[in-house]
Amino acid sequence: MKPTTIATTKSRPAGAPVLESLDPATGEVVGSVPLTPVDEIAGVVARARAAQRGWAEVPAAKRADMLRPAAATLRAKADEIGTLLCREMGKPIKEAIGEVNYAADSLAAELDEIVKAIAPERLADEKTETTLYFDPLGVCAAITPWNFPVLMPQENVVPALVAGNTVILKPSELTPLVARAWAECVTPCLPPDVLQLVFGDERQGRALVASNVDLIAFTGSRSAGQNIMQSAAGGLKRLVLELGGKDPLVVLRDADLEAAAAFAVRNSFRNAGQVCVSTERIYVDRSIAEDFKKLVVEKAKALVQGPGTQEGVAIGPMVCREQREKVDAAVRRAVEQGARVLLGANPAPSGNFYPPTVLDRLDHANEIMREETFGPVACIMEFDSENDAASLANDTPYGLGAAVFSKDRERAAAFARRLTSGMVGINQGCGGAKGSPWVGAKQSGYGFHSGPLGHRQFTQVRTVSMPKVK
Repeated sequence: MKPTTIATTKSRPAGAPVLESLDPATGEVVGSVPLTPVDEIAGVVARARAAQRGWAEVPAAKRADMLRPAAATLRAKADEIGTLLCREMGKPIKEAIGEVNYAADSLAAELDEIVKAIAPERLADEKTETTLYFDPLGVCAAITPWNFPVLMPQENVVPALVAGNTVILKPSELTPLVARAWAECVTPCLPPDVLQLVFGDERQGRALVASNVDLIAFTGSRSAGQNIMQSAAGGLKRLVLELGGKDPLVVLRDADLEAAAAFAVRNSFRNAGQVCVSTERIYVDRSIAEDFKKLVVEKAKALVQGPGTQEGVAIGPMVCREQREKVDAAVRRAVEQGARVLLGANPAPSGNFYPPTVLDRLDHANEIMREETFGPVACIMEFDSENDAASLANDTPYGLGAAVFSKDRERAAAFARRLTSGMVGINQGCGGAKGSPWVGAKQSGYGFHSGPLGHRQFTQVRTVSMPKVK
């Protein structure tokens, strides 16, 4: 079998445009990739379309087996790719290498899960026998974000490939080098043109969405998701959209305050708050609020911020200047609207670092309690009753994740069922057990991925029925 290559377009002449990647901690150029001309994207899709026919004829179990060697390659290159990830988007080195190792360690089980999820199912009643098939859709465009530049491509590309689709991956323009490094571990396992890359920004993304693809898997902002839906509507293209979040943490009166505060700090500031399920709103029972705030501030003060390459750093830089300025502007507006700063909110005049920030004296008139911040900011608001807490937590167009802390598991579970988020964690984050889908509600998602149910989102369900033999 001839291995495919990363290149998606013809050879570039000297002086052709490139996409440079910058280290957010230093501003230095980390490297560059060739910028994909918009007018060449139709050809990329055409090659994917031609390759898909043969790829679909390969049995799903064999497609999965072909991808298995990528796990060992990822594991062997974990330090190299993790260091690149740290330099390209700022994630602390330990977390960056951990992301690569997690991708390697979880791949085999994910492949098995996908094969099982898309295996034919048989139904029968007294008259009819039906087989449910989970067939390929065709060509999938996977548009992935910068905050988890290894895991998000893997979570979107691998299910699509095992389902028999060919894939065109357009990673974020902020992390093209890591995406290319991940793809270089995967593409040697595949026939030519089954997985191709497109490099660029929203111009390439718009062209890919408008092209002759059958499915668009996208992770990013709510506004970008809305634009994709509008563009895809003309062709009624299938969509798997994981969009923004404004995740609440609800701390009930009987909660373990030490554990709740530790979670609040970890989940608000991990990856500099640049996580789709970061805790962005904290609602705490008024009777325990002051003790809780003191714990949060105390734990947040202990976090070390600096370049992700330095030992002991817990919080790296924001991914880019634009993201840092967005967070700073949101905090400034909150203070103007009456919020009190308990910690942080005084960034250095230059660079992409934003300090861990804790705000209180907030209500839903504050814009920061309604709009996604995507930065290291913990916003604390007090409530008087559980009814108030549920109403406040649900007062948002978003519905990705949520968390509830209480020593009474049944009480917490009952409260969790009142929340309109797609995923709720009790005394933990919102991630579920193995096999759980990653699913958003309301305007945080359209379709979903991961787990058997999510894997089937990358397929066309087809029924074949015949009279039952008596």
